[in-house]
Amino acid sequence: MTGRSTRADLATASTLLERQWRTLRAWLGRVFADDPGHVVDAPSALPGYTVVELVAHVGRALNALAVAEPAAPAVTPLTLAEYFSAFHDRSEEVVQSTRELASEIAPAPLAAVDRMAAAAVARLAALGPHDRVVQTPRAPILLSDMALSRLIELVVHGDDLDRSVPRFGDHPVDPDALELTAQALLGIVVARGGWSLELRDPLLWVRLATGRLPRGPDRLGDALAPRFTSDSVPDLGRMLPLL
Repeated sequence: MTGRSTRADLATASTLLERQWRTLRAWLGRVFADDPGHVVDAPSALPGYTVVELVAHVGRALNALAVAEPAAPAVTPLTLAEYFSAFHDRSEEVVQSTRELASEIAPAPLAAVDRMAAAAVARLAALGPHDRVVQTPRAPILLSDMALSRLIELVVHGDDLDRSVPRFGDHPVDPDALELTAQALLGIVVARGGWSLELRDPLLWVRLATGRLPRGPDRLGDALAPRFTSDSVPDLGRMLPLL
């Protein structure tokens, strides 16, 4: 599979978003039931976040879809790559708002995120079934790309949570959702560099593309492969992390 495009049709992105949420939510239910006091307070694998703050961040990501509105006519949407780039200089703002949300929902974090997820799914259905430009809290974007961006958030942070609480054997990421996420992230770098690359290890690529693992030529070679045997995997260091 090649990273020629970051696009996914609205139906596919919507279906996988709902499936990934169900997968992650079932896993979270088991984790919190197993040892809620420890889980809530433990640091996560994402620096600066506790586990419950990371759960709150998932809710925050879903809420961005829940409050989306139809954009004004003739508004030009951002691409998926442009949309993610807009957050690079707002990391402190994101951390602060996430911590505030985590404090707000602390008495029942999973119930609160359930409500955010239900609102996001309902809003996605109301704005569809045809693709359109929507206005999000940050920028205008196609509804299909907004759904895809929320899927990427759930996949990436689902993996963060799995690495934070490693005692559970099942991975809280749906395989098809992981594949589409990896393809979308690969599509961003391919669009910028013009290479012909294929996924070799989707999970490894997602972790490298999002800065979860140190990147180097050996690891990139394990995650990606050139489409043509005469080519090699390029040095993507200056492009990563993507988010």
